[in-house]
Amino acid sequence: MLILLGIVVPLLVPTYAHAAPALFGIPFFYWYQMLWVFGDAIILWICYRLISAEDRRRRDAARAEVGADGAGATEVTR
Repeated sequence: MLILLGIVVPLLVPTYAHAAPALFGIPFFYWYQMLWVFGDAIILWICYRLISAEDRRRRDAARAEVGADGAGATEVTR
């Protein structure tokens, strides 16, 4: 859902299709879009961190479950 924010809001062109207020002489239309480029990068980084943490949690839980059952152990004896 967080990624949708970075996709949908920049598509709402009527909300930023004007020149004022200018920032350092750059019309609002342009600097608002550039702001979303950096904002989207931050949003994607947050999503990546959330997904990575959840993936790590699930992998650790699966390893703990396999270790507790004793199944899947591949011990080689000679």
